[in-house]
Amino acid sequence: MNHDTTAPSGAKSRLSTHSVFGAPCWVTLTSRDLKATEEFYSAVLGWQWRPARLGDHFRIALAGGAPVAGIAAVAGMWQMAVAWTPYFAVASADEAASRVQERGGTAAVGPISLPPGRAALLADREGATFGVWEGELFTDWETWRNTRPAFIRLHTRDAFDAAIFYGQIFDWASDRPGCCEVEYDGDEVLLRSQGDVVARIESGALEAAPDPTIRPHWQVHFAVDDVAACARAAELHGGSVLSESDEEAVLRDADGAQFTVTARRVEH
Repeated sequence: MNHDTTAPSGAKSRLSTHSVFGAPCWVTLTSRDLKATEEFYSAVLGWQWRPARLGDHFRIALAGGAPVAGIAAVAGMWQMAVAWTPYFAVASADEAASRVQERGGTAAVGPISLPPGRAALLADREGATFGVWEGELFTDWETWRNTRPAFIRLHTRDAFDAAIFYGQIFDWASDRPGCCEVEYDGDEVLLRSQGDVVARIESGALEAAPDPTIRPHWQVHFAVDDVAACARAAELHGGSVLSESDEEAVLRDADGAQFTVTARRVEH
């Protein structure tokens, strides 16, 4: 989903999902209270904020001046769940939604027009929620892609079955030039775009588990310098720690949205 403001004077023309497709292109948080959300993530992840073109209920989160994610304080207004959601680039949101429904998934919202594009909120046949975006990518999208501040992982019942489902939706491993590649690594499925791993799919989630952290879902990870400090900050600002190790912690924000912080890898 494109939350971004208009391009500054002299900026390069933006890419669109017609040239970048099938790969994760953005992550967004649906929340209830914009001010409370800004305060929590500023304290936990050190984010700054800028306005978004979609209106007063939307913001772009920045880390070190680079875009990280979009915030949409519309959960109550649009009767949507409070949650982090990954969006995938598609040439046609309507076609992607149709493909999902034809294969046993569901369309929760849309496709709807959100100038300069179209978006839909969908769920796969195991119930994991994700979005699709058709249209312009935001101004700093190449920066977002290259710095990879966010990473996504699908926890699902059967990784190989899920890879087939999503592959049919997004033309993964097809003959289409520039499509994403799928690689099988033990029990995991890796998704590569232009050679980079952009998502992982792993088996083990239980469809009917009472704990939502065990049910199939897409988990958004953010790279941080100090996992323990983020976990303590989350607790101090009304959130909670669901699990924690030296390398990563699964956190819940004060509004109930779940996300993961992962230790930033040091490049040598």
